[in-house]
Amino acid sequence: MTLTFPPLMHGHAVTSDAMAEAARQATLGCDAGLVTYVSRPDMVEAALVFAPEVPLGKAMAMLPLCGVGFQNALGALGPPEVAAHLEWHGGIRVNAASCGALKVTAATTDPDEVPDWLIVGLTMPLMAGTEDMGHTPDRTVLYAEGCADVAPSDLIEAWARHTLHWISRWEADGPRTLHTDWRGLCHGIGEETGVSDLTGTFVGVDEDFGMLLRDADDTTHLIPLTTLLEAQP
Repeated sequence: MTLTFPPLMHGHAVTSDAMAEAARQATLGCDAGLVTYVSRPDMVEAALVFAPEVPLGKAMAMLPLCGVGFQNALGALGPPEVAAHLEWHGGIRVNAASCGALKVTAATTDPDEVPDWLIVGLTMPLMAGTEDMGHTPDRTVLYAEGCADVAPSDLIEAWARHTLHWISRWEADGPRTLHTDWRGLCHGIGEETGVSDLTGTFVGVDEDFGMLLRDADDTTHLIPLTTLLEAQP
């Protein structure tokens, strides 16, 4: 199935591993706005290629930006009672249970270097496999949460549209509006968590969405988003 994307974006269907194919295309010099996707009835899998014009440390904002784009897309397609929230590390929660994730990789890991490319990948399970979901109450699939009428192709297209909208807002207005919307959707602020061998209270994020984690000694640690970079596939 060929999907339709907004201006400045173009699609490329693959048979497996959308993020790996996006990285391959980016390494070969493809244009920004490429959306690779896998057509599957049981899973949404897609990846979006960016060509940042800012250092990686700031370009990493595309991870939470794509998360807000996904939440907006699901909100437009799904029933109003379905709630989607975002975890700092890219996890997605639907009606409070884990359901899919966003991942990010880039051409460099140096936060001060402008990367040749950056890729955000999305996976979202639609249908349960053979395992009994009753044994994993903290995990779910989209169709078990009242979204059985949401076609995977529609969700990928809507994710691209809403993400492009947020890219335009981020470029025009800076990160403030994105911060406000993302914080309203973020799961776990004010709660105990553990990241990068540190444990403490997730008290918020800095201007580049780095996690602020306050430990038992009342020391606040900054964990930059670059710690979430996946190895190049």
